[in-house]
Amino acid sequence: MATVPERQAAEQSSGSRDRFWTPRFWDGMNLTGWIRLLVRNRFAVGPTCVPMALIVTFASLVNSFLWAVQAIIFGRKIRQTQIEYDPIFVIGHWRTGTTLVHELLALDPRHTYPDTHTCFNPNHFLISAWLLRPCMGFLLPARRPMDNMEAGWDHPQEDEFALCNMGVPSPYLTLAFPNRPPQDREYLDLEGLSPQALARWKRALVWFLKCLTVRDPKRIVLKSPPHTCRIKVLLELFPNARFVHLVRDPYVVYPSTIHLWKRLCCAQGLQIPKHRHLAEHVFESLNRMYDVFERDRRLIAEARLCEVRYEDLVRDPIEQMRMIYERLGLGDFERVLPALQEYVHRQAEYKTNRYELAGETRAEISRRWGSYIRRYGYSPEPAEVGATSVISVSLHRQSR
Repeated sequence: MATVPERQAAEQSSGSRDRFWTPRFWDGMNLTGWIRLLVRNRFAVGPTCVPMALIVTFASLVNSFLWAVQAIIFGRKIRQTQIEYDPIFVIGHWRTGTTLVHELLALDPRHTYPDTHTCFNPNHFLISAWLLRPCMGFLLPARRPMDNMEAGWDHPQEDEFALCNMGVPSPYLTLAFPNRPPQDREYLDLEGLSPQALARWKRALVWFLKCLTVRDPKRIVLKSPPHTCRIKVLLELFPNARFVHLVRDPYVVYPSTIHLWKRLCCAQGLQIPKHRHLAEHVFESLNRMYDVFERDRRLIAEARLCEVRYEDLVRDPIEQMRMIYERLGLGDFERVLPALQEYVHRQAEYKTNRYELAGETRAEISRRWGSYIRRYGYSPEPAEVGATSVISVSLHRQSR
């Protein structure tokens, strides 16, 4: 299985691993979290990645120092801050359109969100943003490597990366050492954690959201696929939280997710990734995620959950966003409509990746993800074994 953009990207960025100064997710880690990550992985840094690891080590010392400074200046204010509006959580499996909805909701001036800089530097962004944003802006690629969407320090980002950099265990840490055993699988759905570990996770998330509120006291929009199977815990923290749930054709989700993890492991890993057991990881993760989500979705009040099909979203994003606003009671939609129309017009020519899906792989998707396919009304018709189907999903966005 391969994609045309993937092959082109590999050719264009064959030397990208040599650019060890390019920002990585781990550059924002505090020293405690970084040392813990190295120790548990037996310092198995690949030879070509040693310069990157040295940069992260130096950065972790700076991050810990700046965290202490921020705690002195803002610690009391952060502790006393109340999160007045329960967040909006954009949930769904990876590659189902959660990033697009996150960006569209972030256009509303009544909302705030964690941006890339904030998630890279969650330990001290309240005191460092004024300096680091202009100094580091030129280092970040203009496009995301996995799907060619716009990137930048001000773009919405997953809060899961902020938790990683705060030293919180996360399955995303597997990206740092992709050839080692998967990291912190129990933190995907928070099932089976000790009461103490769960309490630490809750405190970290709330602390981060309080910091965001200190910066901008508005309703926070969060997006992180793991939150899909953390509904019970999120509602314990925020009983009035709202959820936008994205679903997408699993015969596109599977190859797109494989592509995502390969690109991220290559760009963010401290080892040259071998991608062993990646297919099994993708199959198992969706099933685990949706076993928990389908069990716990009943805990969400009907008026606080809106489900959106990716195919409907890209066909008519304006009307789908209107539906989200009406279903969740997010306020006057007309206030954000001009910004949405401008964004849609700017992205009108964007196209998603083109995948070649072997018949055997399609049949395996049908078998392993049959419950998801039936639940969300996608076609389970597999191609003949040995045949190859080409999946090309164009993103046509209307502005009206």
